[in-house]
Amino acid sequence: MSVSDAVISARHLHKRFGDVRAVTDVSFDIGRGELVGFLGPNGAGKSTTMKMLTGYLYPDEGEVTIAGHALEREGRSARARIGYLPEHTPLYREMRVDRYLAFVAAVRGLRGARARDAVERVIQAVDLEGYTARRIRTLSKGYRQRVGLAQALVADPEVLILDEPTSGLDPAEIVRIRDRIVELAATKTVLLSTHVLPEVEEVCRRVIIIAAGRLIADGTLEELAAETSQALAVTLTVEPEEGRTRLEEIEGVLDVEIQFRPGCSDVRYRLRVEERYPVAERVSRLAYDEGWPLVELSHELPTLERIFLARVRELARREEQEA
Repeated sequence: MSVSDAVISARHLHKRFGDVRAVTDVSFDIGRGELVGFLGPNGAGKSTTMKMLTGYLYPDEGEVTIAGHALEREGRSARARIGYLPEHTPLYREMRVDRYLAFVAAVRGLRGARARDAVERVIQAVDLEGYTARRIRTLSKGYRQRVGLAQALVADPEVLILDEPTSGLDPAEIVRIRDRIVELAATKTVLLSTHVLPEVEEVCRRVIIIAAGRLIADGTLEELAAETSQALAVTLTVEPEEGRTRLEEIEGVLDVEIQFRPGCSDVRYRLRVEERYPVAERVSRLAYDEGWPLVELSHELPTLERIFLARVRELARREEQEA
């Protein structure tokens, strides 16, 4: 994707806070209509990056462009195209829902009928009918989050940047908010930051992962799974350490993890392997030759959780070797 085709473009972003490097040389492009998951462990630099994308912070180095407008040089034009839901939405809790949204519309430059139409549109979009006369402080967390999403949508932005939109919500409310995000992605470019990995698997085709302030993965789930080491689950009736030793000797096995199952005489092993099918054949042959009952032999496809943990651990190993 060229920079000119990107709706969100981050180029070589760096940000420090005193002696702490929060973000180091992060670059990515997001095209029109993409719904992208933005992941990383606590302290990875996600929120700092999102604040730079929205203009709340400026990078020490690098550039952010939104729909062709450079944030630092054309801040007003760039921000006009962004709807932002921070992790902790700064709502005016003593205001009524409708008056708060009217206030946000005015701040975004909407007046008269345009402002009234915008408020009505977002109330319907996030299912706030019947709650507009309520003071925000009287709403449940789920409905306050709907108000936060509504304020991000008032100006009908091209880009939605959502930071932990379902944090702290009950399961039913998580599903409602997630469904709204999917619906919005039909007409908008969405960057979604969350710790709920199954949520990303459910709604995002592409993910970006950062750790220690660095970008460590960017691709579709299929692409990242293909780049992640494969695994086999093997359950044998065997003495645990003997089984581990013999499995480690098999060509193509990278490491072996014993996963005991309480109250069970069989031993379950997880094998990280170079290629699943050739190693599976060798495991079957070993079990047959040794007379070990083979209770289970199954292929483990990499989940987003395994992809995420593998990339984070890989970065930690590299940094340890460089130290």
